[in-house]
Amino acid sequence: MSLRDEAQRYFEALQDRICAGLERADGRARFAEDRWSHEASHGGAAGGGGRTRVLADGAVFEKAGVNISAVTGTLSDKLAQRMKVAPCGFFATGISLVLHPRSPHVPTVHMNLRYLELDGGRAWFGGGADLTPYYLERDDAVHFHRTWKSVCDRHDPAWYPRFKQWCDEYFFVRHRGEARGIGGFFFDYLEEDLEQVFAFVKHAGDAFLESYVPIVERRGGQPWTEQQRDWQLVRRGRYVEFNLVYDRGTLFGLETGGRVESILMSLPPVVRWAYGHEPVPGSDEARLVEVLRKPVDWV
Repeated sequence: MSLRDEAQRYFEALQDRICAGLERADGRARFAEDRWSHEASHGGAAGGGGRTRVLADGAVFEKAGVNISAVTGTLSDKLAQRMKVAPCGFFATGISLVLHPRSPHVPTVHMNLRYLELDGGRAWFGGGADLTPYYLERDDAVHFHRTWKSVCDRHDPAWYPRFKQWCDEYFFVRHRGEARGIGGFFFDYLEEDLEQVFAFVKHAGDAFLESYVPIVERRGGQPWTEQQRDWQLVRRGRYVEFNLVYDRGTLFGLETGGRVESILMSLPPVVRWAYGHEPVPGSDEARLVEVLRKPVDWV
């Protein structure tokens, strides 16, 4: 079996396991599934498709999306230039998930794992996971980062510090001067020893529920106020800004004529922008922003 087929099958099975785990964590809602086919918008051959699953209006999750895809197409000149490769055909497969909890005390979380193969033989893996809390809880941050450090250390002790820094730099909302969240790990263009990298990717995918569900269980029952909910909606606006302006996955999907509903499943269902909004100095909200402006070594 080719590596592309192995990767595609792994992501399909991982989607099943993660969705089942999230349904258990929510306790009420179930994922609805939408299968789709890929059609390029830039001309040329295109094929494949994906399976988008969305859980809405749950007891824990206001919106949760878990998407897998395996598509072929042709890189546009603009996208090829951004990726620093020649325009050519490609194959891409991966899983992408974003979970927006109802409670301001439960962080939003994102994970993406992907494999990309270009005509001519070049191929690589990329991905990562990051946590976006609305109220900072050190225990949650430490648990999340320790999980990913453990995954990285199984393969190379140098990977976690490297990928943690890469994550802090990548998920930075430059026009706001602050990070989207408190990081995690991020990597891209890992193309040497693809079998070893694929083993790492599988360990990362298998660890997702372990990295996040205990946080949901700790925080999901805490009461919240309307003021805390309002803060959550304002911070969700920062999340939207990053995804629409900087996110590579979003840009890749739109540039290759991907399915818009699946690409934008990462956006929260309710969000708010408030002009000149600043947290009260010394408040829990201000403490979060302070960390977002200066990354912390959580482990």
